[in-house]
Amino acid sequence: MKIGIDVAMDYELGEECVVFLTLEAADTDGQHVLESRLDIEGALLSRIPGESGIGTRVVARLDSPLMRLAYRAEVEITRQDRPLAEMDATPWHDLPAEAMTYLRPSRFCQSDVFETFARRRFGDLEGGAKVAAIRKWVADELSYVPGASTGTTTVVDTFTSRQGVCRDYAHMVCALCRAADIPARYVSVYAPDVDPPDFHAVAQVWLDDSWHIVDPTGMCRPESSVIVAVGRDAYDVAFMENRGNAQLLFQSVGVRAA
Repeated sequence: MKIGIDVAMDYELGEECVVFLTLEAADTDGQHVLESRLDIEGALLSRIPGESGIGTRVVARLDSPLMRLAYRAEVEITRQDRPLAEMDATPWHDLPAEAMTYLRPSRFCQSDVFETFARRRFGDLEGGAKVAAIRKWVADELSYVPGASTGTTTVVDTFTSRQGVCRDYAHMVCALCRAADIPARYVSVYAPDVDPPDFHAVAQVWLDDSWHIVDPTGMCRPESSVIVAVGRDAYDVAFMENRGNAQLLFQSVGVRAA
């Protein structure tokens, strides 16, 4: 499947006219970038690798505080959706380094707090069947409520309120999987069925010695998801970082099956 991406945004950056951007589709397992173009008026661009070597961060040095950005890409997706229940988990002591990092608690995913809950609620299941049960629990227990969370909301807050957006759903899956000794990482993606169209967050879990996309919101599928970046939680994959007081003027994210 081919996916087309069209992003436009205008921001007032304030005094510091330097911004880090994580919004370009990654050329990584299961997907290949066919075309990619990022234009920022009056900006000098450089790139550094993203977390775990997935994707890139763009460093944009602008000649004025106004950032006008346009990004277009076409990506071919080759990954297939596999039933989670058919896959096995790896014992924690046999995990490779790339997966071990995502077994630990992080700033927004305090997985150690949920170890008792995960054992009592999902302890009778193994491997992918356990992940499938966690995904269903998150989908059933949380209500999707725009504006219900902020950039400082942690998974503990979400567990208490039982509401949030894709960011919070992904954090909840990551925290419960890690608490159950299954590596899970936070992933930013583009997907054509996200409503309203926007940057989207899902989880990836380590089963059968590879990463697999899990979206508890039900808005995207592995075979139509374009991975942008991965990290321990939302802190690692923010689409924009700036040391000033950036103000949103306009933003549009369009994703379609090409």
